[in-house]
Amino acid sequence: MAYDEALAARIRELVGGEPRLSEKKMFGGLAFLVGGNMAIAASGQGGLLVRVDPDESDQLVRTTAAETMVMRGRPMRGWLRVDAGDDVADWVARGVGYARSLPPK
Repeated sequence: MAYDEALAARIRELVGGEPRLSEKKMFGGLAFLVGGNMAIAASGQGGLLVRVDPDESDQLVRTTAAETMVMRGRPMRGWLRVDAGDDVADWVARGVGYARSLPPK
């Protein structure tokens, strides 16, 4: 499955003014990076892939519709899968905020 172009355009609108923003095809989707750190992606498996603080990951899974990303059978704390619903802007802001907190690459 290819990533959702309309979702990628929506993300692009939300992050358009972000300094040090770049786009890169990753994980079968289109990722948006801030300072070289992935923040959010239109996932090739559908929906969003959001990078969050690993210390907040478990709580977000418990209190939202997010699920922990699993890569090669291994759960990846700090990486969440989220359906592309009405709260896309909130998830984009969360991912961009975390990416901003990391040292630039």
